[in-house]
Amino acid sequence: MEKKYSILLYYCYAQIEDYEAYREEHHLFCIENNLRGRIIISPEGLNGTVSGLKEDCERYMDYVKSDPRFADTEFKVEAHDQMAFAKLHVRVKPEIVHSSLRHINPRERTGAYVEPIEFKKILEEQPEDTVILDVRSNYEHNVGRFKNALTLDIENFRDFPQKVKELEHLKGKKIVTYCTGGIKCEKASAYLLEQGFENVYQLHGGIIKYGLEAEGKDFEGKCYVFDNRITADVNKVNPTIVSRCHITGKPTDRMVNCANPECNAHIPMSEEAGWLMDGCCSEECRKNPTRRPYDGTGYYQKNTNHYNPLKGVKREPAKIAQ
Repeated sequence: MEKKYSILLYYCYAQIEDYEAYREEHHLFCIENNLRGRIIISPEGLNGTVSGLKEDCERYMDYVKSDPRFADTEFKVEAHDQMAFAKLHVRVKPEIVHSSLRHINPRERTGAYVEPIEFKKILEEQPEDTVILDVRSNYEHNVGRFKNALTLDIENFRDFPQKVKELEHLKGKKIVTYCTGGIKCEKASAYLLEQGFENVYQLHGGIIKYGLEAEGKDFEGKCYVFDNRITADVNKVNPTIVSRCHITGKPTDRMVNCANPECNAHIPMSEEAGWLMDGCCSEECRKNPTRRPYDGTGYYQKNTNHYNPLKGVKREPAKIAQ
C-alpha cells in the first residue's frame, strides 16, 4: 500500500542575516502547507526534520530551494504512513546544531564527501588504514552503529572537541566520520582538519542517505531519529539488534524517553518492560510525582515557548490543527 506521507531530513550551512524575519516567513509557509516538524533557523543556516503529505513536502522542498541561499540543500526523503510529528516548531537558535565549534564554517573547509556506495565498499573491505568514526552521542550509537565503527563516550555533540584529544594516535589513518544526516560531520570533520588530522572524510548524507542509497548494509541496529518514530530501520540486507533492554537485559532495539520529565533519559526498553515500569528507567523515576502517563510509545511532546536566544524574545507556541 502506497505511503501518503513523507519525512524530510535536511540542513544547509548558509549565512542568514535576516534570521528573525525569515523565521516568521518560514513558519507561515509551513502552517499554510500543513507541515509539522522541528526547524532551526540561525545566522549560520537551516536544519530541519519535517513531515506532511507528499505533495505538501514537495512544495516545501521547492520553497526552500527557490531561495538562492539554500539552492543546494539536499533533502533525504523517506516515505511514511502517517505524520511523524504532532506539532510544528520553527525556532531561532545560535547554531543549527548545538556544538562548541561556532568558529567553524563548513562552507570554507570540511572533510571530503564519501558517497554511500563508496562507503559500503569501505565497510566491506575494512582497510587497516581506515577508521570509521561515529560522532553521535551515546544514546544514539548505543541503539545502532556501523560495523566496527569507533564510538565516542559523549552525552552531547558539544563534547566532541574534548574527545578529539583521545584520537591523536589516529593521525596517520584515513578517518571517515558519520552521523544521522550529515550535519554534525560537517563541523566534526572540519575540526579534525583544524587539529592536524590530514586524511579526513565524511559520509555524505549520513546514515539516512546510506540506508536510502545503499540499503543500509552493515549498519547494526537501528538509527536514532528525532521524530515520533524515535528509531528507524536502515539495514535492508543484514539487520541485527545491538542494544539491550535497560530493565531486563534482553536484546531490543526499541527506544523510549524515561517518563520522568526530570530524567527524560533515552534508553532501550522492551515493550514488556515499558509497561512494567510505566515507561521509567528506574523505580526512583517511577515514583516521581511529575511522572508523565505512559502510552506505550515512550515519546513525549515538549510544551515549551518559542525562544530566541540571540535576542531573548519569547513567543507562544504555534497552534497547529490536529
